[in-house]
Amino acid sequence: MKNPAGTNSADKILAAATRIAQAHGYGGLSIRDLAEDVGIKAASIYHHFPSKADLAAAVAKRYWEDSAALLEAMWKELNDPLAWLRQYPNTFRKSLENENRICLCSFMGAEYDDLPQPVKDEIQRFADVNVAWLGKALSAASLVDADETERRARAIFAAIAGAQLMARSRSDITLYDALLESYRAAGLLPA
Repeated sequence: MKNPAGTNSADKILAAATRIAQAHGYGGLSIRDLAEDVGIKAASIYHHFPSKADLAAAVAKRYWEDSAALLEAMWKELNDPLAWLRQYPNTFRKSLENENRICLCSFMGAEYDDLPQPVKDEIQRFADVNVAWLGKALSAASLVDADETERRARAIFAAIAGAQLMARSRSDITLYDALLESYRAAGLLPA
């Protein structure tokens, strides 16, 4: 079992690396800058994560695990399939509210060709978790036929990630909100 201090250091590293990656992607994740941000030596980061690829894979894994936990908590709290689908876009909006960042996995997904395979795998898991959750919500809400569930779930996921990207590129969260309203008006999301 890891000692509590080691876990705490790793958690601080992962939290800071997540913030950096949400703002600058994998390419902008510098071990030296990360160490400075956390207030430790770069060698200490390598103690917990042997390489940048290991660090980025751990960051992406924690990100999708935290996202999955958040979605499941929403599922239990709201107990209404339409409410789940209405609330889902807020999980992406929170990144924009946090210094105009975007979803970590969307940012890294844009760098996909340059990512090490373990990072690619975790990025794909994030998309899979979201699409599966959306599919479950769509089924529970009886909004689409069973054979259309995955296709609609992928469309919703892609549309929301795209809205987030457009809003970030203009530093305008109201654009995100306007795009979501257009998705509702078009019937992609429930009104």
